[in-house]
Amino acid sequence: MAVYTIEPERRSLHGHFSPDLPPVITIESGDTVIFRTLDSAWRSVCDGEYVPFSERVEGEKDKGHALCGPVAISGANPGMTLEIQIVDVRPGPKGRTGGGGGSSNPRSERLGVAGGERHSLVWTLDPDAMRAKNQHGQTIELRPFLGVMGMPPPEPGIHPTRPPRIWGGNLDCKELGAGSTLFLPIPVEHGLFSVGDGHGAQGDGEVSGVALECPIERAELTLLLRDDIPLTTPRANAPSGWITFGLHEDLNEASLIALEAMLDLICEQIDIHRKDALALASVVVDLRITQIANGVHGVHAVLPHGSVF
Repeated sequence: MAVYTIEPERRSLHGHFSPDLPPVITIESGDTVIFRTLDSAWRSVCDGEYVPFSERVEGEKDKGHALCGPVAISGANPGMTLEIQIVDVRPGPKGRTGGGGGSSNPRSERLGVAGGERHSLVWTLDPDAMRAKNQHGQTIELRPFLGVMGMPPPEPGIHPTRPPRIWGGNLDCKELGAGSTLFLPIPVEHGLFSVGDGHGAQGDGEVSGVALECPIERAELTLLLRDDIPLTTPRANAPSGWITFGLHEDLNEASLIALEAMLDLICEQIDIHRKDALALASVVVDLRITQIANGVHGVHAVLPHGSVF
């Protein structure tokens, strides 16, 4: 199988999803792509300083997260599933996390952080030790992942990167690090898969609206086409367990979508009645808030490996 490399340059960078974007490469099922990405705000790090991408343009095309791609997969068609094997994610040397200031949304008001200047934690990252330290001396463990992995909606035109969709995108799920496999329903011919929004670490919920935002030095992904897993929502197999996703503006509805998908998965894997699958899920499945930061909220249901014998 072939291995390709995509660098963050003008021809590969875009701040939107669209089925009209020309692919930067076309690969075969089973090929591997190694991405290097800017951070979500279109910055790289050079000599310890943030460097904005000089060729970013005003307007809708570069408004969202800095995404690399799209990658076309030969033979990909709607109705098929794209399997993304996440082999490696190595963060860059520096990152930031914002908290409060400027926002007047109800959550900021409730938490007492609306108005004034936005505060930032500035992190120095050690990818070898998988640790990060901020300017106050606080140290955390790194768990890097790509916040955005996905494909465009099957409608022409420009689509923002912020809301997650059933075809992936801004899922912001911390479980999707190295060793995980993400499964996405393919919406358009050739798939047109893009990635970005590197996170060095994030808690479930992404409660300030951002994670530890950082460039990614190396994201190694192997892409395969599957015609034996019909999906209508994202699914993942992570080291922690099987995961199903629910996406909706209403958090309760998102939780029901994630639970419905989990019951489908349980019934696929174990020959039991759906009512028994719900009873089993109530004992062994965890519902977690993926993120409340992007208008469309996320909930993921987790079935831990080995929890059912």
